[in-house]
Amino acid sequence: MDNYFAHETAVIDEGAKIGEGTKIWHFSHVMSGSLIGKNCILGQNVMVANNVVLGNGVKVQNNVSIYTGVEIEDDVFIGPSVVFTNVKTPRSFIERKDQFLKTQIKLGATIGANTTIVCGVSIGSYAMIGAGSVITKNVKAYALMVGNPAHQKGWVSKAGCVLDFKKENIATCAESGQQYQVIDNNLISLK
Repeated sequence: MDNYFAHETAVIDEGAKIGEGTKIWHFSHVMSGSLIGKNCILGQNVMVANNVVLGNGVKVQNNVSIYTGVEIEDDVFIGPSVVFTNVKTPRSFIERKDQFLKTQIKLGATIGANTTIVCGVSIGSYAMIGAGSVITKNVKAYALMVGNPAHQKGWVSKAGCVLDFKKENIATCAESGQQYQVIDNNLISLK
């Protein structure tokens, strides 16, 4: 007996591995060789391609296709209609499956609705990507990214609050009280 939920319209190919407590909703397709962790949610019309890895607690909203080459760590949020790519120079008349590039979404990151992520990048832990952004290069941990092409607008806390640096280059998360400091253009969580 399966220890996950799949709506009757979902298609789960043989060889897909799905963790306990995961929910897969209407018209979604999980392909063979994919690995989906525990307690994930795949919204309506989500496609998970061959050999894709999703960690535990990942939430993928409606209308997202996650292609081969994409690796998503634990507790990542993927907003509705996010677009992943896996080849830099696609042509319908040239097969380039041997050119798939690895794309990594690190622990706790949030990808806003309608974002496009060009393949071959890494999005750092707890980064926040604003809706409609186009990611063309690596994103630092805790970075707040917006625009097309996306640029860094600031920093966010682990809780997702925008940080306001006042004195001595130290900011406090309004929600958790955790303090952060920017050192060598990287955000560091203070004890």
